[in-house]
This record gives sequence, structure tokens and C-alpha cells, in this order.
Amino acid sequence: MKKIFYSALCVAFAASSCSDFLETESPSVVDGDFVFSNMTTARAAMDGTYEAFRDAIQNDLFGDGFYYAMDVTGSDIERHPEAYGAQLPRHEPECFYVNGTVTSSYVATGYQKESPSNGYARSFKTISNANAVISAMEAMPGFEEEIAAGVPTDILNLYGEAVAIRATAYRELIKYYGDVPYNDTFGEPAGGLVGRDSIFEACIADLIRVEPIMYRLGEKGTDKDQISRTYVQGLIGRMAMEAGGYHTRRSDIVYRDIEGNEIAFETKGKPNANAANAVYGRRSDYKKFYEIAKTYFKACLDNSGTAQLLLTDPRANVGNPYQYFFEEMHMGDEHYATESIYEIPMTMGSGNDARPYSFGRPSAGGSSLKANAGMPCKNYGQGRINPAFYYGMFDPNDMRRDVSVAVTGSKGDGSEQLLPFVPGSQTKGGGLSLNKWDENRQTLPYAKQRKSGINAPYMRMAEIYLGYAEACAMTGDEATAKQYMKIIRERSFPAGKANTDAFIASRGSLVEAIIDERGFEYAGEGDRRYTLIRSGFIAEKIKATKELTKKMIDGLRANGKYEFENGNVISDYIYTKLVDGKKVLGYRLTTEPTAEELADPAKKELVYPAWRGQHNDWESVCQAGGFEFTGAKELTNLAIQGLFEEVDGAALEAAGYTKEKWGIALVENEEDYHNKYFNGYDYQSAPIYLWPFTPNVVATGGFTNGYGFQN
Repeated sequence: MKKIFYSALCVAFAASSCSDFLETESPSVVDGDFVFSNMTTARAAMDGTYEAFRDAIQNDLFGDGFYYAMDVTGSDIERHPEAYGAQLPRHEPECFYVNGTVTSSYVATGYQKESPSNGYARSFKTISNANAVISAMEAMPGFEEEIAAGVPTDILNLYGEAVAIRATAYRELIKYYGDVPYNDTFGEPAGGLVGRDSIFEACIADLIRVEPIMYRLGEKGTDKDQISRTYVQGLIGRMAMEAGGYHTRRSDIVYRDIEGNEIAFETKGKPNANAANAVYGRRSDYKKFYEIAKTYFKACLDNSGTAQLLLTDPRANVGNPYQYFFEEMHMGDEHYATESIYEIPMTMGSGNDARPYSFGRPSAGGSSLKANAGMPCKNYGQGRINPAFYYGMFDPNDMRRDVSVAVTGSKGDGSEQLLPFVPGSQTKGGGLSLNKWDENRQTLPYAKQRKSGINAPYMRMAEIYLGYAEACAMTGDEATAKQYMKIIRERSFPAGKANTDAFIASRGSLVEAIIDERGFEYAGEGDRRYTLIRSGFIAEKIKATKELTKKMIDGLRANGKYEFENGNVISDYIYTKLVDGKKVLGYRLTTEPTAEELADPAKKELVYPAWRGQHNDWESVCQAGGFEFTGAKELTNLAIQGLFEEVDGAALEAAGYTKEKWGIALVENEEDYHNKYFNGYDYQSAPIYLWPFTPNVVATGGFTNGYGFQN
């Protein structure tokens, strides 16, 4: 039995007190001897655990909910689309509760629901279901001997799946709440608040224990919608780096390790006087966790099963393997991307699919496909990109830029539309958006919004490479760290254009370069916020982006343009014109431009920036839906002039182009793009990035909120 040490604030509570939030029984497991006597009944018992897990992940932790509200909108790279004042329950937590000044007045239920359908409750339901399976299997005669033998079997792999799902749920709870109740035994109530360090250590130990008895991806039919040994190795690395990373911690708790020893910390910045003097720091023994991460990331790299990082593009004449990963995400319910380790499976036509509705290329289409609308259906576009990052930080030679960021969306009638820099959603406002998911790329898009069937890539090989590079750098092996970082960086640049050594030198340290490389790799996907928090770079990166944003806006105000160090120029206005993409290019939906297309002015303005356009055949999509296509039949693609350099606007207008507000809109909306960007953050005080417990959880849990939140 593992030792778990509770804080002095914690009060044990009875099982009845946690009825909605910490379930202690599951109807799916009744008799372990019967349920696990064969794989058919055993797999059926796990279905409930998987379903609870997918529900929590997709609706709160890696789809909508908390992930939607803060992860995809709250970093130096990402931002929200709407005006700050329009969504205070989301925007205040996003900017660290205005440096902690509003924690005492923040309403815990202002965004998260006080019900069994919030992220907290869904996570504990997942844990309860997993505990039911785990406890039943551990009670079977001879089970420990089988574990000790260390040989994978079908039933042991199932056990490992349950252990990994439980650990993942706790990892997400720590990410969003910090210290939480802990329970690893079915039928026993969780008691009081537990320091995150003990939970991290317990979960990592569990994962290390089951890792040898699980199948890798591809072994025994293990697919990417299942937890595998490959995933467990990645999860150990992920959680170990987080355990050794920076966290904002309560000042009223004594933190202990799994053996009960008080933990020493090294802090950064200063306590947050506005939030009960919470402190930001990491364990003094942090390097031992990076050693664990290094071991298991390397084990995954040495044998990752059917997951592999593509260094070349299998498509003819495209040459962007990074782009191909996202292309694969659009290939239908039965297809899993080559680089994926674990995808949250979604089925076209069912469920609540956040990709692309929340985190894809926006569309102003209707809620369902109609004769002149819904092509594609409405996509809100919560995930937006900071203009300073797009223009000033992304290397123009980096082929990840256009995959990651969209300057146009869909009008909804089969044509393309500029994304204006005004607060709003869909294609009506919000500015630059995430581009990685777009229903235009599906062969036959579904006829209703939020039903695309595009999976959520919860873990992929790029994380393993970059995680291993970071762990090596943190433990002194810089040569290996640089080797693995270069693999990720150089696959997304034309030969000789990555300039890796210069990039590292510009960052000041190899570790910081790896963290920023991860930012380019995961731009817009919600990875950046927590990565910066755990790595300790959050204040510096936010400050740099805010200062660059100010320089850009001031330059635009004074001169009508601003030139960045990388040579990109943003101007007050750009010029656009709808043209017949199929006639000019031979198609409407672009990938990576060819040298011939870039050399032809009529084609370049349609293919650069890359990876945009519209579905090649909305006519057939409508026909399949049973009605005639009456949308934009010919003028479908948007030609763009002046996006990165000054142009002769008068000549373009004479040639039929429309003058559109661009940089000047950033000046007009400086309040949202600069002033309210991490509103009030002083770059020194501990960042308050966690959610408060809701009143029901506090009342029944026997513990209090920290960080100055209401109780």
C-alpha cells in the first residue's frame, strides 16, 4: 500500500459526502472472478472506464471546458477571439485572475458548472471506474505473481490500461486544481486534500510497475484509440517532467513526498500578495524526475511500435511531413495518424467534437448544411493566435507557420473570407486563428456542426522527441538534447534553412530553445501555457510578446506599417479579391505551394500563405445531402496582396482588389490585443493559473480553497 500524506487542512469525510463528485462504486464491475475470467467480459468491463475517460477528456480536459477556456487561449502564442469584457469568467482566469487581485471575488461557478458534468466530477468518475477494474483484478488469486513475472498478457495489458487512465485523470486534475483528493482503492472514499507531489509520485510508481506488462502499439492488435505501453512510456515522461517542474503552491500547506518527508523548494519571483501569498517554485530534487523522464522517453523512442515520426512527406510533390500529420487527422473514422500515440476517438455524426468547431479554421456557415450555407457548417474558432507571434516570431521559412495559423476562414457558402482583427467569432472577427483542423479537408464533411468526427491527438511522437531533448538538456547531456531537437526542427524547414545553431544562440540556453521549439511545433494546440508554467519561462515569454505587440501597434500608429526583425512587414491595409481557384490552380484546396506556383503572381496570391482555400467539390457534397448547390460556384478562393510587404494599393484597387483593414484594426482594438493581454500581470508574482473548487466540493470535501479564492 502506497503512503499518501494529507495536508494539515484536510479532514476525512464519509462516503456519503461525495455522492456526486467522488464516486466509490461502479455498476460495471460486480464479481472480479467472473468479469475477468475471459477477455470478452473483461474488455466489456473496461468499456465503462474508457467511456468515462473519453467524456472527461473531450468535454473538459482536451476539448471544451477548462481546455477551451484557458489552455488554447492563454499563453504568449495563443489568445481568445472575443472582447475581454464579453467573457470575464473565462478571461480573468486566463490572465492569472488579474495578477490574483480578483481571486477573492471570482465566482467559482462563473464558468465551471456546479454539477456532475464539470471537469472535476468527470475526472473522479473516471478514477472511480478505473479503481473498480483495478481493485477487482488485484483481488484475483495469483495476480501479483503474474505482475512480478513481467510478461505481457491480454489481461495484464487491460490492468495497465486502467492504471494509466487513472494516472492520466490525476495528471489533469493536478494541472487544473493543484492539490486534490486522492483514492486508489475501489469502495473506499477519498479523504481530504492531498499534495500534488505525493500524487505525482504514486502515479509514476504505478505506471513504472505496469509498463513492462503492456503491449506496444501494434502488438496484439493494440491501436491508437487504446492505452498502450507506448503511451505509458510517454505518460511517465510527461508526468515526471511536470513533477519536477514549477508549480504555484498554497502557502498554507506543508508539502511532503510519498514517504512523508517535507519537500524543499527553490522559488522564482515573489509570493503573490493578492492571492494568499501563493508561491511559485519547483522541488529542489527536481533533477531526479528529469532522469526518470529521460529513461522512459528514450524507451519509447527505441521502440514506439506503429507510431513513428515522419521525416518525409508520403504525398507526391508536397514536401511537408508536419502538415501531413494534420492531413491524416481528416481521413475518416477508421484512420489514425502515423505519428499519433493516443487519439481520443470521435465518430462522425455523434458526440460533441471540439475539432474543428472550437479549435479549427473558422466558418460563418449555418448549424447544418443547406443549399447555400453550411459549407462548411459553423465553426466558432476559440483558438486564436497572437499577431506578434505570427509575424515576428515564426520564421518565414518554417513550414509549420501556415499549417498552424489561418489568415482566412470560410464564409459558409463554399468561399474563402479574411479573418478581421476585430473582437468576435467565426469569420466575423477574432483575428488569426488555428488552422490545423478544417472540415474543408474532409472527403465528405458532415451536415451538422460539432459532428466532424475528427479525433483529438492527445499524445504524439513529437512530444517524445522534444521531451527527451528537454530531459537530456536538464540533466547535462546537451549534445543528445540538441540532436533530438534538430530532428523536430529541421523536418519543417527547406534544406539548409533551419539555422538551428543561430536559433539556440538567440534563446540564451538550449533548454529555452527546446521549449520555444515546442511552441512552434504545438502552436495553437493548448500545449504552450502549461509547458511555460512547468518550465519556469511563463513570465519572460508573456513579457516579450506583450512588448513586441506594443512595438507593432505603436509602429502602425505612427507609420501605417511595422517591420519585424525577420523581415515581415505588417501594414494598415491589405488587398483581397475572390477568384476562381479551380480555374487558376486546377483545384480550390491548397497544400504546400510549388516553386512554379510561387513564381506565377496569379497563383502565388492564392497559395501563399499555404494550406487554405475551400473544399474542391461542395457541389457533390450538396448533391449527397439531397439538394442543389447554390453557393459560391466559381469565385471561391481569396487572392491576398500585402500580407507581409508593402504594396501599391491604388494599383491593386484599380485591378479590382478590395482594400481591407488589417494592421490599423490592431491599433483600433489595442485594448484587447495589448492592454487586456494578461491584464495586470506583473511578471514577478506567482501566477494563479488554477481553478477554484466549487462550493459543493468545498462544503462536502472537508477542505478549503487556497490562493485567496472564496469558500
